[in-house]
Formats: sequence, C-alpha cells, structure tokens
Amino acid sequence: MPFGGRHFKTAVFALLGANLVLFHFFGTATQTLDTAAWLVLLVLFEIETAGRMRLAGWRQPALRTARLIAGAAVVAAAVGYVLEAAWLDALNAWLWLAVVVLLEGEVRYPQLVLHRRKDFIAATGVVYGALLILVAVWAWQGEWLDAWDGLLWLIAFFAIEMNVLDGADRERNGYAST
Repeated sequence: MPFGGRHFKTAVFALLGANLVLFHFFGTATQTLDTAAWLVLLVLFEIETAGRMRLAGWRQPALRTARLIAGAAVVAAAVGYVLEAAWLDALNAWLWLAVVVLLEGEVRYPQLVLHRRKDFIAATGVVYGALLILVAVWAWQGEWLDAWDGLLWLIAFFAIEMNVLDGADRERNGYAST
C-alpha cells in the first residue's frame, strides 16, 4: 500500500479544507485564492497518482479543464503576491510552482528522471529545503497561520510524492497497478 493510507490522507485533506476556511476569514483575498486553487490541484493530482489509473470518457477532459483553471488561479495568486509586495508569500508561491514542475516531470517522464536521478533529487531537495526554511522564517516572525500552512502543504506533498515513487517502483518491477 502506498504511503499515506486512507485515514492519513483524509486527515490531511480535512486540515487543508480547514486551512482554506482560516485564510478566508483571516487572510487576504490572494491567500484565499491561492489556498483554494492549490487544494483543487492537490485533489486532482491525488486522483491521477493514487491509483495510476487511466480516466476514461468525459473524466479526462474535465480533469484537464479543472487543472487548467486551478493552475491559472495559482499563477494569478503568485503574481498577486508580487504586486502586493508580499515577498515571502511570493517566494513560497513560485517555489511551489517549481515543485509542481518537478512532480509533473516525475509522472510524465519517469525514464528521463530515472536517468538523471541524482540531479532530480538535488533539485527537489533544494526546493523543498527552501520551502522548509520559509516555514521557519514565518514561525520566527510570529506568522503562525503562514507557518502552519507551509508545514501542512509540505506534509501533503510528501504524501503525494510517496504515491508517485510507489507507482514508479511498481512500474519498474513489472507489477500491474490496481
């Protein structure tokens, strides 16, 4: 069974939903948009990676459309942070976009990633390390909601990353996904 069993994932998604409510009431409009869009993207990515199944019929175009809309909202929020001069939020947003690029590469080009594994691991470590440093900076500044949010998203993406790696291991070892 992949890392992040059903109960763990349910708890993480519930916390992320609560996070969205907190940003709605205590954050800015940009933070609320950002949090909502990332939550949608995470749910969609989980659907794609958890079972490694092909979506048929209307589901595939619907998934792509939802990803496009949520992705556009994430980029809009990242630009919004820059325009608001919210530099830590902006850096956080752009680092998360880098995480998505790395995850997409892992899912869509597993052979390329396998051949460049050391470089990929180094890049991933740098990006996740920078995100963890942002959590520490927010905590040091007393920005507890931002620190909590950053830590929670790191945990959520760690669970997704474990699904991706588990699926890649199953494919490499010739096991059929279920």
